[in-house]
Amino acid sequence: MAEDVEKSPMTKKNEFNTGDFVVYPTHGVGLIKGTETQTIAGTELELLVIDFEQDRMTLRIPLTKAKTSGLRRLSSRKQMDAAIAKLKGRARVRRTMWSRRAQEYEAKINSGDPVSIAEVVRDLRRSSNQAEQSYSERQMYQAAIDRLAREFAKIEKIDEEAAIDRLEKLMDAA
Repeated sequence: MAEDVEKSPMTKKNEFNTGDFVVYPTHGVGLIKGTETQTIAGTELELLVIDFEQDRMTLRIPLTKAKTSGLRRLSSRKQMDAAIAKLKGRARVRRTMWSRRAQEYEAKINSGDPVSIAEVVRDLRRSSNQAEQSYSERQMYQAAIDRLAREFAKIEKIDEEAAIDRLEKLMDAA
């Protein structure tokens, strides 16, 4: 296995460059460390190496599968503004069973789309005058706010804690 990760800029056929922050749908924000070539099942593959510091994980994706895997660049300011607008909106109270809603929320979080993640945050956020959340609701809320805050933090060039504080203040002001 080749462990040497190239530090040079990547080939023109690839829109992702070493040092770029990217979003992988099921893991959130990661940093591209470079590319490496590995022989897997007799086939030589060029792999994109992505480091997810928050999860202490490194992901290797074949360059040819990067786009189809859902890997994307960080959201633009305009896309993040749309997510923030969704966040400030009114929560949709749904009367379906929690297990069904949990599946839908999980799918939205794992979609990697900031607007969908903002919907989950908005819908699961509880103000002090509302009923207490269940453990699984609190866990789901925390996963969603963390995922949204990581991308928001990279766009705003602030740390994650500051991003969470800012997002929660935006929801309080709405």
